[in-house]
Amino acid sequence: MINETFVASDPKSAYDQAVEKYGSDVKLVSAKQLKYDDGKLRCEVVIAVPKALFMERSFGLAEELGSSKEESTDAEAALTGEIGALKAELESMKQGIKEEILEQNDIASEVKALFMKKGIAEPWLDAQLASLIGTELLDDKTLLVSYLLEEIDEALKLKEEDLTLSKVMMLVGPTGVGKTTTIAKLAARYAYLLDQPYRVALVNLDSYKVGAVEQLAHYAQIMQIEHIAVNGVEEFMGAMQRLADYDVVLIDTAGMSPYDTQKFIKTVEYVNSDLHRAMEVTLVLPATVKYEDMEDIHKNFSFLGLDSLIISKFDETKHFGTLLNFMLLYDIPMSYFSTGQEVPDDLMVASKEYLLERFIGDIHEG
Repeated sequence: MINETFVASDPKSAYDQAVEKYGSDVKLVSAKQLKYDDGKLRCEVVIAVPKALFMERSFGLAEELGSSKEESTDAEAALTGEIGALKAELESMKQGIKEEILEQNDIASEVKALFMKKGIAEPWLDAQLASLIGTELLDDKTLLVSYLLEEIDEALKLKEEDLTLSKVMMLVGPTGVGKTTTIAKLAARYAYLLDQPYRVALVNLDSYKVGAVEQLAHYAQIMQIEHIAVNGVEEFMGAMQRLADYDVVLIDTAGMSPYDTQKFIKTVEYVNSDLHRAMEVTLVLPATVKYEDMEDIHKNFSFLGLDSLIISKFDETKHFGTLLNFMLLYDIPMSYFSTGQEVPDDLMVASKEYLLERFIGDIHEG
């Protein structure tokens, strides 16, 4: 298979280019939003196609390109390959020596096994432990555990709550993570629970889930705040113009499987709308996230341009290692924690201490 990248102002246009060239059976590899050197945001969609089809559609040729051209680059390619292989071999040797040293250290092996059991990925642990070779920390279990916890604390990032400027926040995430309930909690917080009341509005883009519009409308009616359900980018931009004077606009989106390409493309159209206002895109991620799902969730939602992370369902687990591992690997700041089902009580500003206390409790149990 050959990977080919298509670039456009939005992912739908880039995806349409791929379909136009290869047909509707193209395999989507990834889609992401990038800022180019000219300062403009563009969307890159990568698709995979069979080599023969790629050669035919791109060059009008069969697989062979002509032996003379291939021969002219054989020597250069061989030399480049040899150098690359040598570098890889040397790096592998260095890594092997470090791993051997750590494997022979009973304390390092025990602590590593404990953290891995609690959900922290082996590559991250190996990198931290390798930096300690030759120090006394590898000979003291208590100090080593404390060091790793401090490194986790240092790596975690927070997004401070700032309402000095008007806020437009779009919540995205997989199906069933609690986006609508979390939006209701945020709305109540901004409208009633802070030092001053803010003018809050809710916008609903979720026309897929049965009852989604009615649920958010019910919360809006109870709190006596504006609620608008829209269908399509044009209606969305019209609604945002109507809400231009509001302090806070919270946008609910459809829950998406990480494999639902069409819903992702539709959501990116909303994200890329020309609103003339900054919009934060916040991923709602459950504390119960499975290790196997982390990569797919990040791979697909990251191209929406994530600004922060709201962690939901704190009340449904006692094990937070996989969640911490997600943040260690993908470097997304936390903004809020949803700690239960009650609106508006079970919401708090994200806190490293709150999260680490629970993880430390799990470590102690181990």
